[in-house]
Amino acid sequence: MIRARLSRAALAAAALASAAIAFAQDPTPPDTLVKGVTQDVITIVKQDQDIRAGNTKKTIALVEEKVLPHFDFNRMSALAMGASWRKATPEQRKMIVEEFRTLLVRTYSSALSSYRDQAIEFKPLRAQPGDSEVVVRSEVKQSGSESVSIDYSLQKTPDGWKVFDVAVGGVSLVSTYRDTFANEVRSGGVDGLIKALAEKNRQLAAKSG
Repeated sequence: MIRARLSRAALAAAALASAAIAFAQDPTPPDTLVKGVTQDVITIVKQDQDIRAGNTKKTIALVEEKVLPHFDFNRMSALAMGASWRKATPEQRKMIVEEFRTLLVRTYSSALSSYRDQAIEFKPLRAQPGDSEVVVRSEVKQSGSESVSIDYSLQKTPDGWKVFDVAVGGVSLVSTYRDTFANEVRSGGVDGLIKALAEKNRQLAAKSG
């Protein structure tokens, strides 16, 4: 069974941090763009009582609009599958990307609805002007709770900066799923992984109503 191993609080932070991604072909440095778009998402969540109350439909719509266009799900899926990616057919790869995308949509939507006024502090960007990959580091702080680090990796593509991994509290999202995906492929092949992802998505859909 596919299981998310990150804590709910960490996922809430990841959802907000991951929403702060550059618009395509914008020359503004990635960290500057991250701050601006993050504030936009936070403002929406603070003002939308339906999202704060757990309205799944509206939360998913927010994630679809603000977050997902800036992720490279093909690369994320390939990294999560590791060597097994080469064994998959083009059709299997397409199905894996679609199911993985759906899984992350529901995971992030659930986490985003639990946002409760956490403060996000961004670290200075350590990168050279010509770098095609960067890591934007931030820290989420909330009164009465331990701070959580959020580091996300972006690559510069013809369509702008795209996220291909997020690390929450030092735990890589891609690495977390890599072990789980490998277990599913060993036990049921690539088709077994697709079925497991689809089943997890059905469970999440049923849970959210």
